[in-house]
Amino acid sequence: MNRIVVAMCTAGLFAWAGCGDDPPPGTEADHVGVGAECVTNEDCPQPVDDSVPAQICLQQFDGGYCGIEDCTGNDDCPDGSACVAHDDGVNYCFRVCLDKSECNLNRTIDNQSNCSSNITFVDPNTNVKACVPPSS
Repeated sequence: MNRIVVAMCTAGLFAWAGCGDDPPPGTEADHVGVGAECVTNEDCPQPVDDSVPAQICLQQFDGGYCGIEDCTGNDDCPDGSACVAHDDGVNYCFRVCLDKSECNLNRTIDNQSNCSSNITFVDPNTNVKACVPPSS
């Protein structure tokens, strides 16, 4: 009887441990924290592989914004973000969204981003909204 209990516990332990291999829900942009509030570059999570450029803290926005600067198209951005031609003359990878709540999972109330369709995407066929941080 004890061998059966030990075998069941061992099998359950391996099954539980295997669950840790599943990726967390969300897009690649969520996993690397695109759109998170920040003060320094070290506050921005970095991708685990070289297929996604490193993020920086875009301090020109209120509360900072973890993102990628100088993208030339959506292919330069993590999945779940898009290349936006901002009105400050610089292109940024901004997180895409359906509503404002998606934009502010990692931001304080004082520095909320808006989910906006009133932006210019570098790739003209991009038909989504993006999380636009407040400008300083």
